[in-house]
Amino acid sequence: MTAATSIDATFRALGDPTRRRVIEQLSIKPASMTELSRPFDISLPTLSKHLGIVERSGLVRSAKVGRVRTYRLVPGKLESAESWLSKQRTLWQRRLDQLDG
Repeated sequence: MTAATSIDATFRALGDPTRRRVIEQLSIKPASMTELSRPFDISLPTLSKHLGIVERSGLVRSAKVGRVRTYRLVPGKLESAESWLSKQRTLWQRRLDQLDG
C-alpha cells in the first residue's frame, strides 16, 4: 500500500460517523463486536462491514479468541493522518499569508 493509498483508506474510514464513533470507543479500550454494537441502532452484519473498512484501513486490528473477535485501535495510523493534515494546514497558511502581504 503506497502512502497516498494509505491516507485515502484512512480518510475513507474516518469519513463515516459510525466508523468515527467506533474509533472513539476503541480509543478508550479494546472491545468485541457485541460491545461496539451497543450504542448503535444497526444490525451486526452492518457493523461488521464498517469494522471491515476500518480494519482494512489499518486503523484497527482484530484478533479472534474462541468465538470472540476483539478489536483494538492502531494509533500510529491516526498519527499519519494528523501529519498529513498538519502539512496541508501549513501549506494553506503560507498561501493565505502571501495573499495578506
